[in-house]
Amino acid sequence: MAACTAIVGINWGDEGKGRMVDLLTEDFDIVVRFQGGGNAGHTIINKYGKFDLHLLPAGVFRENVVNVLGNGVALDPEILAKEIEDLQGRGISITPKNVMISDRASLLLPWHRKLDVLEERRLKEKKTGSTKQGIAPFYSDKYQKKAVLAGELFYPEKLRQHLNDLRVWKNMILTNVYGADPVSEEELEAWLHNCCEKLMPFIRDTRAYLLEAERNQRRILFEAQLGALRDPDYGIYPYTTSSNVLAAYAPIGSGLPGAKIDRVIGVFKAYSTCLGEGPFVCEFKGEEAERLRKLGGEEYSMTGKPRRVGPIDLVATRYGVQVQAATELTLTKLDVLSSLDEIPLCVRYRLRGEEIDYFPYPADLEECEPVYETMKGWKCDISGVRDWWDLPREAQAYVNRIENAVGQVIRCISVGPERHSIIRRG
Repeated sequence: MAACTAIVGINWGDEGKGRMVDLLTEDFDIVVRFQGGGNAGHTIINKYGKFDLHLLPAGVFRENVVNVLGNGVALDPEILAKEIEDLQGRGISITPKNVMISDRASLLLPWHRKLDVLEERRLKEKKTGSTKQGIAPFYSDKYQKKAVLAGELFYPEKLRQHLNDLRVWKNMILTNVYGADPVSEEELEAWLHNCCEKLMPFIRDTRAYLLEAERNQRRILFEAQLGALRDPDYGIYPYTTSSNVLAAYAPIGSGLPGAKIDRVIGVFKAYSTCLGEGPFVCEFKGEEAERLRKLGGEEYSMTGKPRRVGPIDLVATRYGVQVQAATELTLTKLDVLSSLDEIPLCVRYRLRGEEIDYFPYPADLEECEPVYETMKGWKCDISGVRDWWDLPREAQAYVNRIENAVGQVIRCISVGPERHSIIRRG
């Protein structure tokens, strides 16, 4: 068992990372979220029920697993306080012993979500597909050195002065640029009392904790949000998120910058899904899309908005495997394809009359067309299969075709949403 493992997304996000973290944490001591914020939507089904996690690491359902929100997270106190309260109300133990927040994590402030909504409204048809959870304004402020760290909550007088200075600056933008109402001091006070104060028992120097854990050879699992194609440096920019989603960033965003990632598990679906704007070469339209969307239950857990869908894109998936430096892969939702007579695969792109098998520069993606192959479907229910050799030959052939195309071994295959609906290979 590798000491440090990262679970990351290979495509556009929503690949099923949360359910894999929930499954694999039985082999780990610590789970760390290292980037992103409340715009995540990890759906998990286990013995406790069905859950949609947005900030808490998916290890919270395992006894004796410590869950850490690292310094790279966009810490939304409103979402996190509610999430903790909801899980506690459903009998899940959430205490400072099993959930820790880095004192260097920056807080998503009340105006960030408001600015996100206003900017998407201003962009109109040129919008970038934000989830309107304040993520882009948050990271913009962080890198302008206008952030508030979680640890500042322990210095109330300095914090109030800092927040008021930021409030004055942000109100100039809200009122003069967008014509919106300003944020009042009373709003900030209510936010501090209702959300932030509830989180104070969980905040600590998690870097010191993780260093000690590393010295004691405890097993650490790094949990990512979104997928490689939403990374701001390597994805379909500007239709990306605002934090680095790659496994290479895990040590930095977790608070353990010297960590060596021994194992990178890349997760992707047996077909393609994409939430939000941006190029999506293999997208289905009309009835074809509706059928696949219905089979896969493709609604986004944050908004209920239906995802865009299409056949598996081997070009994009190969690229995602490369930039994530995945050492092994997990294929999810194979069971969704069980009713299809034939299964299409996007194996290449056609760009200005030439067939290519590489993932091109983002500006070229809008001009790309999919080149398809089809494979015979297996036409039977596989949700109860737990052994590779019990899968129909057609399903095995489909998995092998993907594996050969993307250049990495598929170790796990999910055939249902439940925790143990998994086929393990090798």
